[in-house]
Amino acid sequence: MIVLQGIHQTYASAAGPVLALQGIDLHIGKGEVFGVIGRSGAGKSSLVRTINLLSRPTQGTVQVAGRELTTLNAEQLRLARQDIGMVFQHFNLLSSRTVYANVALPLELAGVRAAEVRQRVDPLLDLVGLSALRDRYPAQISGGQKQRVGIARALASRPKVLLSDEATSALDPETTRSILALFQQIQREFDLTIVLITHQMQVIKQVAERVAVIDAGRIVEQGAVMDVFTRPQHATTRSLVEDIVPQALPESVLARIRMLMAESVAGDSRLLRLAFAGTAPDQPILSQVIRQFGLDLNLLHGQIDEIQGRPFGSLSVLLRGAQVQLGAAVAHLRGSGVLVEDMNTLRVAPEVAHVQ
Repeated sequence: MIVLQGIHQTYASAAGPVLALQGIDLHIGKGEVFGVIGRSGAGKSSLVRTINLLSRPTQGTVQVAGRELTTLNAEQLRLARQDIGMVFQHFNLLSSRTVYANVALPLELAGVRAAEVRQRVDPLLDLVGLSALRDRYPAQISGGQKQRVGIARALASRPKVLLSDEATSALDPETTRSILALFQQIQREFDLTIVLITHQMQVIKQVAERVAVIDAGRIVEQGAVMDVFTRPQHATTRSLVEDIVPQALPESVLARIRMLMAESVAGDSRLLRLAFAGTAPDQPILSQVIRQFGLDLNLLHGQIDEIQGRPFGSLSVLLRGAQVQLGAAVAHLRGSGVLVEDMNTLRVAPEVAHVQ
């Protein structure tokens, strides 16, 4: 549905050229909910504006719904953009128009007859739960309601692609969850391709199927959300995942580790971080390891959560026992689908203040 190849974007500035995007390659399938996440200034907004050619790339190609947008003339591009709806961070509603009139605006600009406008707008207001507020003005409704108006307006032209540029960043957590649930409902009912641009990993966790991490204008990591959460490869990704599943151990935990290390005999302990995903958290894997291999286990730190109903989590544990049994236990864990990261040899000097 969306294919970006070799996208570069350079802007002029008083200090010289600014490289906003550098060699972006993305393939987003039909009906997919795809997230793009990065910190402020990473290039997220430049990327989303490239998809609908509000910002024409300096280099590269943009295909949406089978059409190469960079080759279209102005009129062809105007028509192509009818297939691409966009939801903005700050709503961009016209204060002088009612809720109904704001949603109807793109249809009126396209010359759609008033009767057909009503036929399209009324169901959309029902969809976003604003039928009772149709005659109110933006100043008379809440931020979450304004964003629902923006979503309905973006759907008015019956697009094939919906772009969301930080649509929830100005909303409180409860309203954010309701807006994301609405995106999920829209994707199911209309089979839309949805691209979510955000700096919030919680947004990706709730609704996206795949995610790309952007940093300094480059895609540094991408893949299935579950894989990225449980196996982050790039430092930027690990930092973002830290917001949801803390990777660093608290100092109080480190103090306990140093104490346990001081009590251990050389080679008889392993400090492990175990990443679970899918069905693994529902299985008694740790108790099996303890019984089967005759080990002692200290649970030091951990968290279990869900991604769209699928459990995932991270546990830091200290296993103690014979070296042969420890090695066999690690192999068993990995064979059970658990990602095992050996955090330390455990004969580190007690004065070491952190674990890599």
